[in-house]
Parts: sequence; structure tokens; C-alpha cells
Amino acid sequence: MTDNHQTLALLLFSSFVAVTLAITTWVSRNRRGSAEEFYAGGRLFSPMENGFAIAGDYMSAASFLGISGLIALFGYDGLLYSVGFLVAWLVVLFLVAELVRNCGRFTLADVVAARMRERPVRIAAGTSSVTVSVLYLVAQMVGAGALVALLLGGEGEAAQAWTVIGVGALMVVYVSLGGMRATTWIQIVKAVLLMGGAIALTVLVLVRFHGDFDQLLRTAAERSGHGDDFLAPGLKYGGDWIARFDFISLGLALVLGTAGLPHILSRFYTVPTARAARRSVVWSIWLIGGFYLMTIVLGFGAAAIVGPEAVRGSNAAGNTAVPLLALDLGGGAASTGGTVLFAIVAAIAFATILAVVAGITLASSASVAHDLYASLRRRRSGPRSEVAVARAAAVGIGTVAIALGLLARDLNVAFLVGLAFAVAASANLPVLLYSLFWRRFTTRGAVWSVYGGLIPSVVLVLLSPVVSGSPDSLFPGVDFQYFPLQNPGLVSIPLGFLAGWLGTVTSAEPPDEAKHAETEVRSLTGAGAV
Repeated sequence: MTDNHQTLALLLFSSFVAVTLAITTWVSRNRRGSAEEFYAGGRLFSPMENGFAIAGDYMSAASFLGISGLIALFGYDGLLYSVGFLVAWLVVLFLVAELVRNCGRFTLADVVAARMRERPVRIAAGTSSVTVSVLYLVAQMVGAGALVALLLGGEGEAAQAWTVIGVGALMVVYVSLGGMRATTWIQIVKAVLLMGGAIALTVLVLVRFHGDFDQLLRTAAERSGHGDDFLAPGLKYGGDWIARFDFISLGLALVLGTAGLPHILSRFYTVPTARAARRSVVWSIWLIGGFYLMTIVLGFGAAAIVGPEAVRGSNAAGNTAVPLLALDLGGGAASTGGTVLFAIVAAIAFATILAVVAGITLASSASVAHDLYASLRRRRSGPRSEVAVARAAAVGIGTVAIALGLLARDLNVAFLVGLAFAVAASANLPVLLYSLFWRRFTTRGAVWSVYGGLIPSVVLVLLSPVVSGSPDSLFPGVDFQYFPLQNPGLVSIPLGFLAGWLGTVTSAEPPDEAKHAETEVRSLTGAGAV
């Protein structure tokens, strides 16, 4: 990349960072310092504002960089990520959004603990939420490193490392100073920027092919080297039974995982009523749906215009397909238009990463403070001490995410997010659904459900080809691969539901019928909701 690329992109990066830091500083001067202010932004956001913020939280580096890259490399099979991420919102809308808003205060554990013994449930749910959040953070760190590597022409791993560290430091500042209110406004700004950038690129791609989408697909297939197979199922997830089961596992994880993501669930507490939470989801579905339709055009556009070989040559996982597409659409590397468009897209992608990272860090630090810390010191801890612990937890979680992000920098960001979705669907979704809908559910069932999904999903990832046993693994030089699938969802999600059922039917503790009735009325009517 030329010096013009670097200078202009860095100026745009700096402008966004300056704006978001200004927002954070302004909010920090006007906050009340309460737990409700820090965790939920005072519950003052409108459905439209929260819908944009949810979209900003959800449309991460995996969406903008990872999915488009997978479509550019694998065609139809990469498209499956877009479908899975979008369909997942129907589960959120119909099963989760309104009920979670009515039953909880700040975190997933609030919903489950409403009718259980609090301490063991909060410790289990808090541990699970932090694990999912860290996995999700790793994907964003990898996306940031890939962007900077492209900006610098692929030179030097040190620059990537410092970028990951810088993103981690910024997210700690956002969360520690501004809490949920600053994070929400950062996400709203980012959602507007991302939608604007995606619309502009989509229009330019369609103009290049005179509005003929069929010609776009044919050109992409020709340049892919796979012919019509590029447009048919099976290029990535076809062939032997392992690949087919991997596809089923991925689909389950994507569709079910969203409803268990801590940073998405926490957004439902930032609006004043359950009806507002439901309307927020409707707003976000329209935004997210439109965006994922555009990723289809961008992915096939990158395959047709840039070519899979050039995409793979820049980044083996395909994470730089969209910036390369912008460079070509603007007129090429030597042109002013190419430089400007590339820099704008790179800055939007970087803004995407910063905003999502802030939301995830806030949700995970809230779990540490509100669930883990408050469970261990519940009698002596107050709201202000919880907020102080949450700010300290943001630093610790950021440090862990930075270390793992440096380790996983060669993996596709959408694939990494798929792993986070699998853990969320295995550990968080079963306990959430059981708590809301099963009258006989007990404390033992809740704890077993969380650990019965969390432990197998993490262990199976560690024993999968993702970590060892193949040239693309995190540790290609060693082989302790015993589980053949790259995504554990097909095995770990049923185990989470099974463990919850088994823990309940073997529990000596009788279910609390009165608490269940209270929770049911509250979840369905909102009576007594905070």
C-alpha cells in the first residue's frame, strides 16, 4: 500500500477515535455513577436508538470482513454465514427479547437467578458469559490486525501486534469511563457509518455490472477457478461426512447462538419497557437484514472484481476482501479515488471493531462484577463497589483478549465468531429457555445446564482441527486433534439441554412453584419488572 493509503486511513482512524473519545468524556462528566447508569445507561434509550445500537453491536468484523471474505473464497458456502446470522434474530424476537427485559436487570444471570438459589447460578452463568465474550473479542482483535497488515502492505507482524494492543486499550477506556451510555452512542455512530459504507460499495459493484446480478455471479464463478461449483453448495462444506456434519454444526451455532450472547442480551435492559425491547429488535432486524443482503453483493463482487487468488494472497482467511474491493472500485492502488475509498472503508471497518469490542467488554465486565463478585461478597458489596470491580474487570478481560487475538491472527473472523456462537448456544441458551418455560427446573438443573454445555464446547474446540493437527491450526506443529469437527455445536448444544434436564430430574430440591409462577407472570406481563 502507498504512503497516501497509510496517511489518509490513519487520519480517518484518528478522527473516529477522537469523536468516540469525546463522546465517552462527555458522558463520563454527566453520569450519576450508579450501577443502573453504568450497566444499562439509565434505561433511557428509545426503541430506534437501541435498535441502531443492537445492529451496531451485532454487525461486527465477522460480518463486514469475515463473511464477505468467505463468500469471495467459497461462494455459496460462505453465503450460509449471512443466512445463519440473520435467521438467528427470529429466535431472539419471538423467544427472548421481551421475556429477558421483564425478568432481568443487567445480565443473563438475573433471569435465571430470579427463581433459583442465586450464588451457584450466578457463578455458573457469569463464568459462561465471560468465556463467550472473550472468544468474541478475539475475533474482533484478529480483524483489527488484518486491517493494519493490509494498510502496511503486509509488512511486519509487530504492527499487527501493536494494533491489537491499541484496540484493547481503547476498549478499556470506553468501558471504564463511559459505561453503557457512551458505548451505546458509539455503536449508533458506527452503525450509521457501516450502513452508509456498505450501501455505497454495493451500489458501485452493481454499477460496475450495469445492475445485472446474474452477470456478477457468472463473472465471480469464472474467476474463482471452480466454475459453476462456486455457486452451488459443497465447496467448503461438501464432500465427506465430516464436512457435512461441520455445516450442520455451524448452522445450529449461528441460529441458536445469538439468543445466548451476553452483549446482545444486555442491550434489552437499556430501554424502559419490554414493548420497547421488542420494537428495538424489529428495528435491528431491518437494519441487519439489509446489511447481510449487501454482504452477498460485496462477497461475490470481491470474487468477480478482485479475484479469490488476490484476496487469499493478501490474507489467507479472506479478511481483507472488502478493503481490496473498495481499492479496485475507486480506481486502483495508484488512483486518488482508490486511495480515498480504501481509506474510508478501512476506517469504517476499524470503527466497527472498536464499537463491538466496547459492547462485548462492557457485558463481560458486568458479568464479572454483578454476577461473580457480587455473589461472593453479596452482603458487603454495594452498587458503587460493583461498578469499580466492573471497571477493573474490563482491564483484565482486555488483557486476555489481546493475548488470544495475537495467537489467532491467521484465522477468519467469521469462523472465530462461529465458535463463540457455539459456546453461547451450548451454555447460555439452554439455561435461559429452561428458566423461562420449564416449571420443574431447579438450581441443580441450571448449574448443570451451564457447565454441561460450556465445558464440552470449550474442550471440543481445544481437541479440534482449529487448535492442532492441520496446517491452518493455531499450533500446526503439534497434533492433539481427537474431535473431527471445527465447530462443536452439533455435540455441545444437545449436551447443554441434556445436562439441564438430567440435573433437574435427579435433584432432591423440589422446584419452587411460587417463584416460577411469579417469574411467569412477570415475564409475560412485565408486572414488577425493573
